[in-house]
Amino acid sequence: MDLGLSGKRALVCASSKGLGLGCAEALAEAGVNLVMNARGVEALEASAQAIRDAYGVEVVTVAADVTTPEGQAKVIKAAEGVDILVNNAGGPPPGMWSDWDRDDFIAALDANMLAPIALIKALVPAMMERGWGRVINITSQSVKAPIPVLGLSNSARAGLTGYVAGTSRQVASKGVTINNLLPGIHATDRAISLDQGVADQQGISIEDAAKQRAATIPAGRYGTRQEFGATCAFLCSQHAGFIVGQNILLDGGAVNSTM
Repeated sequence: MDLGLSGKRALVCASSKGLGLGCAEALAEAGVNLVMNARGVEALEASAQAIRDAYGVEVVTVAADVTTPEGQAKVIKAAEGVDILVNNAGGPPPGMWSDWDRDDFIAALDANMLAPIALIKALVPAMMERGWGRVINITSQSVKAPIPVLGLSNSARAGLTGYVAGTSRQVASKGVTINNLLPGIHATDRAISLDQGVADQQGISIEDAAKQRAATIPAGRYGTRQEFGATCAFLCSQHAGFIVGQNILLDGGAVNSTM
């Protein structure tokens, strides 16, 4: 299937590894030139070069913390004129409701709600002027079914979801779509961190913790970054212009819901 993306340009945040990398790879395979962002220079440059070698697209790298105003300014400058924005940032740490104070919530909001909004506000107006654009926010299955130990993530990502619900419908007539991808458990560093948390809490090995969590997924396994990236690329494609303001689960069936 021709996604109609060859020659377009995308900013993919937090794309040196994990789900962000999966999105960057899938877009590059479709012929999209990239601006890749991550905090760690070494991993970012290695992933960028691997994509250049594999797909022959142009890749600009911006090592910056996109959750800070300074990092956002660097990324926005490099990404001026992009056709596609993929918002992504690591989730807040797990814990219990009694563990967090105001500063913890502000940090979560900065990373998982306010940073994506800042990039949307900076980059979407030019997309609207050109009459075409795609924004994908990587959020979490927790906006459909809150995860008790991820209260910070539940809160911040739900806030972004509400913002997108209204904003997406205001820009759609200009050819710009905004949608959210809601990952469940995927085989990424984030999954390893959460598996370790389960292992520590229950006094079991990390391998047993992973098996225990995989057993809760109807598909019987963790997702892969490649299948996540392919879904992202389709939502960015010429075929997805009528998909507006949606929250699309990629969770192997873990969220048990009719709607």
